[in-house]
Amino acid sequence: MIEPDQFLENLYKQRNQTVLEPSLARMELEKRLGDVPEPSLDVDLTKLETVECIGYTRERFRFKASDDLFIPFYVLTPHTTSHTQFASILALHGHGYGSRELVGLNEDDTEEEGEPGIHRQLAVQLVKKGFKVFVPEILGFGDRRLTIDKEEDNKNSCFTLAAALMMSGSTLAGMRVFEARRMMDVMATFPDVNEEQIGLEGFSGGGLVSALVSALDTRVKATVLTGFANTFKDSILDRNHCLDNYIPGILSIGEQPDLLRLIAPRALFLEAGDEDKVFPLRGVEVAIEQVKNVYKENNMQDQFDSDIFSGGHIINGRKFIDWFERVLIQG
Repeated sequence: MIEPDQFLENLYKQRNQTVLEPSLARMELEKRLGDVPEPSLDVDLTKLETVECIGYTRERFRFKASDDLFIPFYVLTPHTTSHTQFASILALHGHGYGSRELVGLNEDDTEEEGEPGIHRQLAVQLVKKGFKVFVPEILGFGDRRLTIDKEEDNKNSCFTLAAALMMSGSTLAGMRVFEARRMMDVMATFPDVNEEQIGLEGFSGGGLVSALVSALDTRVKATVLTGFANTFKDSILDRNHCLDNYIPGILSIGEQPDLLRLIAPRALFLEAGDEDKVFPLRGVEVAIEQVKNVYKENNMQDQFDSDIFSGGHIINGRKFIDWFERVLIQG
């Protein structure tokens, strides 16, 4: 009798070892992400608040992604008269209390003071570099938790949503990818957004969404994945992770580095902490090496970079913020 650990190892080895041609891989990825709603023809964009901050304006909007889904999001715009259009970044948060973490707010909407959390107020750092930054509330977090999870003060609704969606022919990852792409549709309606200078940043669970969006949507010109790039075997298959990370049949397309290669030849930066216990260093190094080789083999070395910093599961940004400026603004 084969012991369960050997069975599991054999199951992983039986995955598709053939690297699919990029267009076929993208088609298969769309299938694995499952069914998504029809986009709403009327986005019904509504401004909810405006706050003047030092050096920038923070606004909160809401738009209609589909008949049943409304997405609140922050927009941070630099105070400047020197730009008619901005290089713009869509920033996707990880697990926690939602979009407020990226824009420097506490869960109760008060201003965050003292040492920032693991998201490091990244949207604020980016707007102060001259980017216009869009920060949506990802489905299942913050204001977009299920009612029962809000009442019981549960931090997210990931398990319930992911389970229901998988039983209905979809995935939570697929829904979040759908919503992020709708967010880019809305970004294009802002007249001061330069559609040729769109960047995408994702941390942790937001990194999963960012990786998949960038693989599928060429509107993204530069991508930063922080606290996520790895192999599936060394991360989400190695320990108990949130159910929102799991996509049925994804290994039939390839390992995570095989999906990241679909972003090429567009710019890509991978960041990770050497003590990250959620997405461990071993898999990070494999991902960086394999993806770097893809760019090198196609003479696109200048479009790829990475940074392993001293720290855990946290955004650092010591290199990628300036990298964003170089590849998006300076060209």
